[in-house]
Amino acid sequence: MPLFVVDYTYSAQTAAGRDTCRSAHRAWLSELVDRQIVIACGPYADDSGAFILLESDTTATVAQLFTQDPFVIHELVPEHRILEWTPVIGRL
Repeated sequence: MPLFVVDYTYSAQTAAGRDTCRSAHRAWLSELVDRQIVIACGPYADDSGAFILLESDTTATVAQLFTQDPFVIHELVPEHRILEWTPVIGRL
């Protein structure tokens, strides 16, 4: 199954909202880990955004899935990209 990266970009203006919704956001991500959709995820060290690595069949499926993220529902992610990723060297 193809791998995808969801790259979130955060803004300082949404920091308080992210703090409020963080537990719901992480619970949603944990459910996706339990369902073996999300492989790994976490924020960038500078709090500029987050990286989410997952398996899915299509970009459209990923886009639909991420409409359910509490951060997205509450408009706390001003920008995000969905990229299909092809690992060549390394281990997962």
